[in-house]
Amino acid sequence: MPYFQNIYRSDLNHRARTVYMYLKDHADSQGQCWPGIKTIASDLGLSRSTVKRALDDLCREGLISKERRWRENGSYT
Repeated sequence: MPYFQNIYRSDLNHRARTVYMYLKDHADSQGQCWPGIKTIASDLGLSRSTVKRALDDLCREGLISKERRWRENGSYT
């Protein structure tokens, strides 16, 4: 799994590595996935705060990017 080499070469903590692997496992052929923080936390047995910190760590390392999406009612998701 070559895409996991990125996380082993960096100084990422275990929570960020776990979330990164989760996202990669759920990504489509274009590398995109849209799970909610609550879903990730539930599936991995982590708190929502831990998932948020992990996502921030991954963004800082340039391994993922976050993108806001709009709901039909006009709010962000």
